[in-house]
Amino acid sequence: MAGIYDVPKPRIICSMLSQNINKPVCFVGRVEKVHPSGKTFTVCDGEGKTATVELNDPLDEELSGVVEVIGMVSNKGVIMATTYNLLRDDKGVPFDLELYTEALKVIHDFPQHYPFQMALSG
Repeated sequence: MAGIYDVPKPRIICSMLSQNINKPVCFVGRVEKVHPSGKTFTVCDGEGKTATVELNDPLDEELSGVVEVIGMVSNKGVIMATTYNLLRDDKGVPFDLELYTEALKVIHDFPQHYPFQMALSG
């Protein structure tokens, strides 16, 4: 079986979690709260909805701002993170999460014009 890095991963927002159960995804959101254990945190998407992210190992750094998470969506709609990447403000320009969310909606609403997912041949 191919690893999570080797398969296409749709970029999603909270409203798309239920359609992606047991599938690899990429989620970008603003860190809201980190659990004291460091093994879970919540992220808010550009619509203001919240998702929970679970990690295999506790965080070893402070987590704040916008983060990109790659992982699998569990049956409960929790993102089981394989990896995450902090999106730092570049030269004082903050990441526009609301604009990102609007772009994702367009991509998902018109997949015929944005064929980013390629079929895997087996």
